[in-house]
Amino acid sequence: MTRKRPWLAAVFALVYPGLGHTYLRQWLRALLWFGFALVTVMVFIPQETFQAVESGGFSVYYEELSSLPFEVTLPILVVQLCNVIDAYWSALRNNRAAAATATAGEGEVRCPHCRRNVDDDLDFCHWCTNPIDTETAAQ
Repeated sequence: MTRKRPWLAAVFALVYPGLGHTYLRQWLRALLWFGFALVTVMVFIPQETFQAVESGGFSVYYEELSSLPFEVTLPILVVQLCNVIDAYWSALRNNRAAAATATAGEGEVRCPHCRRNVDDDLDFCHWCTNPIDTETAAQ
């Protein structure tokens, strides 16, 4: 398990819902956040706003979005904020689990040359190919 940067997961989640969870390799969670944000947008933004893209292009669409009342944008902002917070907390949980895994393996065999973990049934390091004395490498 690799450590991830929580602030980077939050920034990715801010850019697009589910993107922060994709960075964390939480595929199902990313898909759920993307779908939840999409459903929220489809429910709260009026259909005329979407039709403005077809008729007038991006500038008309931007004007339509700018004129939306606060009651319409609030649920979308809440979903976005919850997505960012969840991505940040998920990265923190991931890092705590990675730290716990790293400390749990204190009895592992390490190569005396490159200090990487190796399988205890090998008599050589598969990283640097040096021979390993298993009695001294376990220390």
